[in-house]
Amino acid sequence: MSSVAVLTQERFNEHRSGLLTEQSGGGGASGEEEALPTYKDAFPPLPEKAASPEGTQETANAWTSKLRPLKSSVITQVFHVPLEERKYKDMNQFGEGDQAKVCVDIMHKTGAHLELSMAKDQGLSIMVSGKLDAVMKARKEIVSRLQTQASSTVAIPKEHHRYVIGKSGEKLQELELRTATKIQIPRPDDLSNQIKISGTKEGLEKAKHEILLISAEQDKRAVERVSIDKVYHPFITGASNKLVLEMMAETGARINVPPPSVNKTEIVITGEKEQVALAVAMIKKVHEEKKKNTTTIAVEVKKSQHKYVIGPKGNTLQEILEKTGVSVEIPPSDSALETVILRGEPDRLGQALTEVYAKANSYSVSTVSAPSWLHRFIIGKKGQNLAKITQQMPKVHIEFTEGEDRITLEGPTKDLQMVQLEIEAMVLDLGNRMDYTEISVDPKFHRHLIGKGGANINRIKELHKVTVRIPPDNEKSTLIRIEGDPQGVQDARKELLELASRMENERTKDLIIEQRFHRAIIGQKGEKIKEVRDKFPEVIINFPDPAQKSNIVQLRGPHTEVEKCFKFMQKVVAEMVENGYTLLVPIFKQFHKNIIGKGGANIKKIREETNTKIDLPAENSNSEMIVITGKRPACEAARTRILAIQKELANITELEVSIPSKLHNSLIGSKGRFVRSIMEECGGVHIHFPTEGSGVDKVTIRGPAEEVEKAKQQLGHDSPAVLGSSSPAPPPPAPAPPAEAVIQENGEVPDGEVKVEPPVVDPAAPKKCDVIVISGRKERCEAAVEALKALVPVTTEVEVPFDLHRYIIGQKGSGIRKMMDEFEVNIQVPSPELQCDIISITGLANHLDRAREGLLERVKELQLEQEDRALRSFKLTITVDPKYHPKIIGRKGAVITTIRTEHDVNIQFPEKNDENLDQISIMGYEPNAIAARDAIKALVDELEELISEEITLDSRVHARIIGGRGKGIRKIMEEFKVDLKFPQSGSPDPNLVTVTGRPELVDEAIDHLLNLEEEYVRPASLPASSGDEPRGPSKGFVVREAPWTTGTEKAPDMSSSEDFPSFGAPVAAKASPWGPKRF
Repeated sequence: MSSVAVLTQERFNEHRSGLLTEQSGGGGASGEEEALPTYKDAFPPLPEKAASPEGTQETANAWTSKLRPLKSSVITQVFHVPLEERKYKDMNQFGEGDQAKVCVDIMHKTGAHLELSMAKDQGLSIMVSGKLDAVMKARKEIVSRLQTQASSTVAIPKEHHRYVIGKSGEKLQELELRTATKIQIPRPDDLSNQIKISGTKEGLEKAKHEILLISAEQDKRAVERVSIDKVYHPFITGASNKLVLEMMAETGARINVPPPSVNKTEIVITGEKEQVALAVAMIKKVHEEKKKNTTTIAVEVKKSQHKYVIGPKGNTLQEILEKTGVSVEIPPSDSALETVILRGEPDRLGQALTEVYAKANSYSVSTVSAPSWLHRFIIGKKGQNLAKITQQMPKVHIEFTEGEDRITLEGPTKDLQMVQLEIEAMVLDLGNRMDYTEISVDPKFHRHLIGKGGANINRIKELHKVTVRIPPDNEKSTLIRIEGDPQGVQDARKELLELASRMENERTKDLIIEQRFHRAIIGQKGEKIKEVRDKFPEVIINFPDPAQKSNIVQLRGPHTEVEKCFKFMQKVVAEMVENGYTLLVPIFKQFHKNIIGKGGANIKKIREETNTKIDLPAENSNSEMIVITGKRPACEAARTRILAIQKELANITELEVSIPSKLHNSLIGSKGRFVRSIMEECGGVHIHFPTEGSGVDKVTIRGPAEEVEKAKQQLGHDSPAVLGSSSPAPPPPAPAPPAEAVIQENGEVPDGEVKVEPPVVDPAAPKKCDVIVISGRKERCEAAVEALKALVPVTTEVEVPFDLHRYIIGQKGSGIRKMMDEFEVNIQVPSPELQCDIISITGLANHLDRAREGLLERVKELQLEQEDRALRSFKLTITVDPKYHPKIIGRKGAVITTIRTEHDVNIQFPEKNDENLDQISIMGYEPNAIAARDAIKALVDELEELISEEITLDSRVHARIIGGRGKGIRKIMEEFKVDLKFPQSGSPDPNLVTVTGRPELVDEAIDHLLNLEEEYVRPASLPASSGDEPRGPSKGFVVREAPWTTGTEKAPDMSSSEDFPSFGAPVAAKASPWGPKRF
């Protein structure tokens, strides 16, 4: 008889409802004992804790603590590096050491953001965020720098190494560049003949192939090249090169089969002649056998699934070849073909086909609909939300694309489904908790809403717990987006609109001030502009950046204050302009010291009396110009006084000569070279021409009398020649008019003026630039003339209906550019305002006919497309009760998408604020539209047969029926094919549940729900109702085979507060001879 233990504790009342009550009468003591549960049944032991992989806790900590802040990015990718492929495996240095340095370097180099964590399998989870091209570059860098790269060695005779290196190492460098590998050749003093190659598997194969070819070329032994079709190479090499290795071992020859990535058919065999001959015979035998016995089948596999058929480093293809003996040929990655060819013996093809489909379908791609504004919340702060998913399902790749309302998932089908359910639940939850709104604010106010250093916008974000996205300046968008808690969104919206309204009442005015005055207005260290700002504190004055070369100064503030500041600034600028008149006075260099005077007395006196600023060039400068700055009358007075000093010191004469203003540029010459040469030739006289465009003919010559006369003669003689040179056939230069007029010292010309008239040019004469001169033999010149005439473009016109012009031009001109490039002509389409049907084609005569035919052919295509569009534009409407619209659309649009795809039509549902909410529009070909309408009608007829019944279901069990993330309710709805609607919070009757579906299914679903209610409610209600029943003295909780009855262990003391503590009561520690315990 088994032993029985008795436990008594009144606190376990809630467990009694689940125990069998005592049976009155019948049965002896042994029967009652057999009915008692065993100790292990009543208290099942906890499962043994599985030995978690070392570093799991560290992984979680590393993931949560080492993540860098995740910013909004164009694209986010998460992928996994298995433990066996990790380059840095030191678990104690996660987040630091060489691995962290490499990651930082990759981020600097590519501009992408990297976030690392360790998964449960000690693999490395890497989240890469950034622009698409940056992510791709970063991923490439990660694969090469964080994953261990394959390495291999190839042995060739030592004397062949120099042929691999080539002259000055050029051959080796070229080989490394072509195969993307690192090749290490032993030094000459090293006796080893092993060449080490590191890189990707594909690169290793290419490099090894090339090195062996080089060695074979140099090998003194026999070399045989056998050309075998590329498709039979896998049968010769065998799975994982097993067959070719066996051949090499058997024959002793070296067999080099080009890898799949190298498009060569030659197989090179090297070795002793007998060995080579035997190997060639074996290879040809395999080739002939496979050529005779194998056949092929072609199957279509989606391009996106090819990589799963290939497998990592081509392992899956090798596995299929080893298992079935069938070779699988995959089209290149850059090809659009989806056809996969299986080649092998007929009885093996079926098994291989099954393997191919199994591998292709082992991974799948799915999308989850999620508004793009929710993406950042799904990712979570520092990627926490995604981290939980990727750690559990590291093989699932999750991709977010900015601006698209979807999330792309890729990975093993089973794992992908679980991840999809989790993300869908997150989207549903966030959609219920989060809200967003958009407000329109003029872009010119955006930076003011942001505030200095983001002060304004950061305060609003923190105050209302929202996210505010203000578009960058280059987008020129007026929409500001606010996301977050619904109440916070509304409060932030209200505050931002108030700020924008306040700014709209401000006035902005531009003041044009020459940039040369900006520094003077600002003053040293901004002292002067500070005075202006203190005078008008409500006005913001913004000067442009000096590098912009802008003259616009912006004033912003209240209307009246801006006007006052504007007038004040204008007055300041006017004073600066008035005092900023500049006059250049040429003074001979040797007289500058006389103008300065002893101790600067003369120049100081002139400055003080005329109130001007006078600047002389430095002594070591070649310039003779003295700059006078101030008010115009004062500047002219100062000039007169300076010239008077010069006149007193030297025999200076000033002469005015009349030369037509249109000749001035010719006399000045390019960059003033001609006039400078005259001035230098005539002893440094000064010749002053009036300002260009003034129309003044007077030219002033100043200097010593005899030099002035000489300069006048030079100008008189040279000006006609200058003009004459511009004529294609100039007449002989006319003699200069005699300068016999008596010129007094003061420059007056009493009897006349020296005038220079330009020669008359025939307007009908051809321009020199339009004449092409051909010299040579007569017949060849005539042939050249004809050839040149053939190169002269001609123009023809084609009539094309005006409404087709925009289709011919194409999007952003792509259509017309393509035609012009194809036919080598220029096509001119009239502007839309002209409404003209004529299109001009200009080009060489032999190109025009082709271009004309091509244009007319394009017109025919467009007319056919117009007819097709007219047929596709057939439209009809169907009246459907709005309550059926969600069912017609289906979950995630599945039902309506099927109808659209099946019938090739466009179906539009009314908007929420539309007047005709019951009208559904169908557009497409007439037969297709009618068929789609019938399909919708059939669906509506089915929906009308459905009934809805309301049942009362205890609200306490609603949550349990719905289940975690809606799993329970979805299961019920799928099992019974019904729709369940639970009351929302705050509903008048919280127990009312609506069941919709076919009558028989509704009844079954209601029965199931009521059973669930009874099952969930009964355990809680039994203890209360059992109080009315008469109960005998409690025997406590009785079990069999307790540990303290079968061994030496002591039974627990029910009265001990330490073994059975009360909630909230302190536990008295047991006394210990070693003193109190330390925790």
